[in-house]
Amino acid sequence: MNKKGFAIFLLIILVFAASCAKKEPGVAKSRPVPADASPDGSATIVIPSDSPALKQLRVESVSLANLPGDTVVAPGRIEFDPSRVSRIVLPVPGRVDGVLVRIGDHVTVGQILFAIDSPDADAAISEFRQSQAAVSQTRSALIKAQADRDRAAELFDHKAIAKKDLLASENELVQAQAALDQTEAAREHCRRRLEILGLDEGGQRVMVKSPLAGKVIDVSITGGEYRNDTTTSVMTVADLSTVWVTSSVPENAIRLIDLGESVEVELVAYPGEIFSARVKRIADTLDPKTRAVQVRAELTNPQGKFRPEMFGTIRHSHASQSVPVVPARAILRRGGESFVYVERAPGTFTRVPVVLGTASGDRVPVLKGLQAGDRVVVDGVMLLSGVEAR
Repeated sequence: MNKKGFAIFLLIILVFAASCAKKEPGVAKSRPVPADASPDGSATIVIPSDSPALKQLRVESVSLANLPGDTVVAPGRIEFDPSRVSRIVLPVPGRVDGVLVRIGDHVTVGQILFAIDSPDADAAISEFRQSQAAVSQTRSALIKAQADRDRAAELFDHKAIAKKDLLASENELVQAQAALDQTEAAREHCRRRLEILGLDEGGQRVMVKSPLAGKVIDVSITGGEYRNDTTTSVMTVADLSTVWVTSSVPENAIRLIDLGESVEVELVAYPGEIFSARVKRIADTLDPKTRAVQVRAELTNPQGKFRPEMFGTIRHSHASQSVPVVPARAILRRGGESFVYVERAPGTFTRVPVVLGTASGDRVPVLKGLQAGDRVVVDGVMLLSGVEAR
């Protein structure tokens, strides 16, 4: 290359360098600039108005929405109400003389269920009759003692007997009265035993009666059997007008259920139907294996359609509340925490930590950190995150 060509080449390089030097300040101005984080953990990003990055951001105002409160859903099962179930045992050993009801029959209070021929029945009747005879005997003795005391008092008034004879007759009267009281108490005891056994004075069979109104749901005896076990249930009567829905509620959700609250019940046997029950019992202890607390709700059953051991679920939702909501895409999650970018001024954005509720579709409730009217970045969140990380 000759000297003239070299000079032209050098001039071109100098002109190009000067041109670049003039454009550099403008490029720096259009570049997004992250600022230092504030003491509360938020960070501010400033984007110049002429920066192409600003066109990639879309901002929306935060609105309020009525969303359902926290919801508890747990498996449930229909059970008997223990206070409405009677498991009947034989009151005495003996031969079953006759069973008067069958499974599924509706019985009333005091209705005879079955009868038993038992030697104990004969013994009970004999004891009652003996107690009656003893009462008659002691009553006669009391009448005689009263007459002797009256005669002794009259003779004493005429000074025909000594005072000690009067005192002796009065003592005999007191003893006769005490004997009558004892025999009457023994007779009442025997009478109560007959009543418990379902016997009367002329009966020879023990009549077992229903202690409550309900349905016969189990029978394990037949006529003619001899039974001597008085501890094992032979028949079960249950009042199914109300039943319990028992559920195991997870430990982290038990705070959401209180006594007296209403819960929704869905049963496998009746898909699409929702029934209402009221919480009556919440266990005082936690199951260490399942980490759940047992909850029992009372469910009315006037038509008898709810049967013990049916499976389903319970659901309980708190009242709806008006809270700020944002689109799910507006949320940035980092290190177990959630953030959104709020526009403070045109081109100025602040990263704000938020506490979120349970999402409902694409909208996420914000329990803490935002207010209605705040302007939040809904598109371009990752762009701002990248600028902040520089």
